[in-house]
Amino acid sequence: MSNLFVQTGLLLLGFLFLVKGADWFVDGASGIATKLGIPQLVVGLTIVAMGTSAPELAVSVSAALKGNESICIGNVVGSNILNVLIILGLCALIVNVKIARSTITTEIPFMICISLLLLLFGWTNNNISIVEGIVLLVLFVGYLIYLYIMAKNNPVESDDAIKSASWVKLLVRLVAGLGVIVLGSELTVDSATVIAKGIGISNRFIGLTIVALGTSLPELFTSVNAARKGNADIAIGNIVGSNIFNILFILGTTTLVSSIPFAAGFRIDTVIAAVAGVLLLVAGRRESMLTRGWGIIFLIAYGMYFIYLL
Repeated sequence: MSNLFVQTGLLLLGFLFLVKGADWFVDGASGIATKLGIPQLVVGLTIVAMGTSAPELAVSVSAALKGNESICIGNVVGSNILNVLIILGLCALIVNVKIARSTITTEIPFMICISLLLLLFGWTNNNISIVEGIVLLVLFVGYLIYLYIMAKNNPVESDDAIKSASWVKLLVRLVAGLGVIVLGSELTVDSATVIAKGIGISNRFIGLTIVALGTSLPELFTSVNAARKGNADIAIGNIVGSNIFNILFILGTTTLVSSIPFAAGFRIDTVIAAVAGVLLLVAGRRESMLTRGWGIIFLIAYGMYFIYLL
């Protein structure tokens, strides 16, 4: 029992490192991007999204290296469900969150399509193979090209505060943040695995809930703060970009370490991730924003999903 308390403490410490590391990483990366004149929406879809998804990447690769591949799918799919239903649900309770037209017409449908592609890959072979991982990485490159074109077509001027920021300070934050994220991922995977074995629950449940929540904390803080400050493009772009990054880059990269088992139970979870994307798309097409009513719907939907997991 005492060992479980120790491991729980290490898990919380790992989460703290993941959150703080992601915070430093996002500050450094988004500051550099803004100094270069990259639009806010693109910053949200790329730099901020990748920075807040860095914990998922570190945890998934670490889990694969340690032979706990089942945590990988649970971590990614669980985070994607939580990102949309919990994080955007909470953001919508705080303030109406406007959804950019390009996000409605392109990015959200793309997020839904790759969720269904993941389901197809997992359903046919009961695992994500290295070949399928390479397909995901190729799609990720295509996504980056699309974002590059968007950035070129929508240049912006960086504000005075960012212009005066030191390049060295931003780079130090970037590198230090990445290092803390890696350390946090080691603590998170090791302690979550010990806890799962100690109380007799599956790695799938741990990945879909506890680890998914811990690695989604950076998205939660970033999106809620962005919504409160009126930066809706970053709030929505961060979540949609993170979900795309989670599937294409994180799972694609993890397969280079090891093929990833896709247990039958993950089929329902992946369908729910796609359905969450559909709900977001419907909200965007009907009102071009997330209102408080949609926020309540999202939170109720996650509550129903959690009851299903139990």
